[in-house]
Amino acid sequence: MTALQVSARELVQAAYENRYTWDSSFPGYTTDVTLKQGDQVSQGKARVNPDLSAEVFDVADEAAAKIIKSQLWEVAIHRVSRPFEKTHGENTFTIEGKEADGAVKIAVGGKAKNDAYKVKDNEFTMVHRHIHGVVVTIHTFSSYDTGNGYLSRTYDSVYHDPKTGEVQQGRSEFTDDYTEVGGYTILAKRTVKSADSPDMEIAFSNIELL
Repeated sequence: MTALQVSARELVQAAYENRYTWDSSFPGYTTDVTLKQGDQVSQGKARVNPDLSAEVFDVADEAAAKIIKSQLWEVAIHRVSRPFEKTHGENTFTIEGKEADGAVKIAVGGKAKNDAYKVKDNEFTMVHRHIHGVVVTIHTFSSYDTGNGYLSRTYDSVYHDPKTGEVQQGRSEFTDDYTEVGGYTILAKRTVKSADSPDMEIAFSNIELL
C-alpha cells in the first residue's frame, strides 16, 4: 500500500469517526410532528425506538404518515455507530486530487468500487455512493458541531441511474436544524426544496426521551 493510499484511508477514517452518532444507550424518543407539503399540512405524533425503528401515530393521511416514517428512518440510520473497519474494511482509498476549497477528492476501490468522497477538515463534503441500484451524490455546504461529532446542516442530493447516468431524481436542497435533548442531538426541523416535487418542511416538537 502506498503512502498516498494510507493517507487517503486515514482521511476517510478521520471523517467517518468524526460523524455524530447515537451511543448504545440511546433510549429512543417521542415527538409531535408537523409535515407541510405545498399547501397540505399534516400533524400527529411519532416515536423512534431504541432499536432506531420508527412509528407514526394520529396522522390521518396515509401518504403523509409514510413520508414522516421514512424521514425518521433516514435520520436514525445515519446515527448508527459502526466501527470503521466493519463498514470500510473491504474498501481501498486513493487520493485523486485537491479541490480549490481545500477538499481532498478520494476514489474508493474494493467492495465499494466507484464510490467517491471529498474530505475537508475531518468532514465529508461530498459523498458519491451506489445504493440499492441507484447512485446518489450528496454535497454538504455547512455542518453543525454537536461537540461530539458533526452533522450536515445544509446539503443537496441527486440520484442517477448507475448504468446510463440518467437523472432518476432531480436535485433536492436540504436544511436541517437540531436540538439537544437529554444529552442527545435530535433533528428539530428539516426543509427540502426539490426539483421534482413540492417543497417540504417537517418539524418536530415536544421531544422527550423514552
